[in-house]
Amino acid sequence: MGSNIGDGEANINDALTLLEDYGNDIVFEALSNIYHTEPQGQVKDQPWFANAVVRLQVASDVWAPEGFLSTIQAIEIKMGRLRGADPGGPRIIDLDLLMYGDLEMHTEYLTVPHPRMLERAFVLVPLRDVAPKLVFKDGRSIDQVLAGLDYTLDGNKIVQR
Repeated sequence: MGSNIGDGEANINDALTLLEDYGNDIVFEALSNIYHTEPQGQVKDQPWFANAVVRLQVASDVWAPEGFLSTIQAIEIKMGRLRGADPGGPRIIDLDLLMYGDLEMHTEYLTVPHPRMLERAFVLVPLRDVAPKLVFKDGRSIDQVLAGLDYTLDGNKIVQR
């Protein structure tokens, strides 16, 4: 989850509230700390992001991965996100589906695990908060992956080079 327009922390909390409205088939298990990270990629001239990861238990007999992705994209739209308006630019909310259990899939619409997750400290640091013992398919732990990235963590600030 990320936001850098307005109050990023409030936007993350608003997105969580909207997600709760989808019923008892989505159970909140853990929410990371909120970290502030400098913009990555080509668009550097924008506010820092508030980032967090939430671990959910999603009823797989009710929610297919694609349907869940559609739901979180609907929440983005409801909050005012304009997808594709400025790729890499500021956004009120960005909700990504990082993993869906042990499922691996690659379609035109969805790839899980998230294809750039292992390159991003702003994803891995909060992911470690909610799943500290997670081991990726390649056998590496979150700490091992983070050890290979050039980043610094200062309190709740993440700077990645």
